[in-house]
Amino acid sequence: MKKVVVVGAGNIGSTIAAMLAETGDYAVVLCDSNASRFDWIGKHSAITTRVVDITDAAALGDLFAGCFAVLSAAPFHLTTRIADAAAAAGIHYLDLTEDVASTRHVKQLADGAKSAFIPQCGLAPGYISILANDLAQRFDKLETVRLRVGALPQYPSNALNYNLTWSTDGVINEYIEPCEAVVEGHLTKVPAMEEREEFSLDGMTYEAFNTSGGLGTLCETYAGRVRTLNYKTIRYPGHAAIMKALLNDLNLRNRRDMLKDILEKSLPVTSQDVVIVFVTVSGYKAGRLVQETHAQKIYSGIIGGTLYSAIQITTAAGICTVLDMLASGKLPQSGFVRQEEVSFPEFLNNRFGRYYGSSSAAQAA
Repeated sequence: MKKVVVVGAGNIGSTIAAMLAETGDYAVVLCDSNASRFDWIGKHSAITTRVVDITDAAALGDLFAGCFAVLSAAPFHLTTRIADAAAAAGIHYLDLTEDVASTRHVKQLADGAKSAFIPQCGLAPGYISILANDLAQRFDKLETVRLRVGALPQYPSNALNYNLTWSTDGVINEYIEPCEAVVEGHLTKVPAMEEREEFSLDGMTYEAFNTSGGLGTLCETYAGRVRTLNYKTIRYPGHAAIMKALLNDLNLRNRRDMLKDILEKSLPVTSQDVVIVFVTVSGYKAGRLVQETHAQKIYSGIIGGTLYSAIQITTAAGICTVLDMLASGKLPQSGFVRQEEVSFPEFLNNRFGRYYGSSSAAQAA
């Protein structure tokens, strides 16, 4: 059994621990600074829990000693501390962050490292990057790559048409920070919450708008190779207008703690959610301009007798698949590893990656 540490015992971290433990191939140490979070976690012989101050480098160093890898499911602002400790311990590092600055730091740590550093292993960035790269490879020349992802309640019942399904800190961060994109072939930054559009899928209308971090390293990889590359978050219509009023008119973009408190005390958590993945790539094949689209909906489900939300399943399955591929030698064992280096067919064939193929999906050329 390979010993791994999962940092953060929230909805996603606890799901990662449970998925890995069920295989019998991983001994999981699940740690958090808040001991009360362990009360919600079912007991498993392959999971041990530890209360650790994540800001304490020495404590993390002791925890990481002798481990194969650490998987960070902690808030984005703690990512770099965990990565630093992993580098000092010489172990593999994986995370879920959408934060661009944190990923740059991880990339610097990976330079010359003897272990692998693989950030952005969740849904978006993560799965969406692997999928988009696979579609893009089918073209002789690329024109546009458009990525759209959303984690939505199946039954919206408030003015925001939204329930908390993921990290509140993460949602706020991606609604505020600048977004990377490729415009007319050049890597640039565009403002979050802008360039709103509407589209229909299965008879339902959605809106999508710029959010930060969803592209991972795709912009660096495809700058100069594609005319347009962008990422937008999917929501039900009306969400963007209200959020922009909160962020801009009430200036809550500069009072993140207050905004977090409002959202967490006003919007209930739900496990009845749906993850929507919508990727469209256009370009030339044999001299003809063609388009390929991958549209997919993934719902909550029962794994090992426990009900997990769609965002828990997709995010946890993403990082577990990459860890599994790393452990089996299917990914580079050292340095910085981009999501687009992961083979999409091998990802889907993995025991964790198969969760992405178990819900409704449709592809059209």
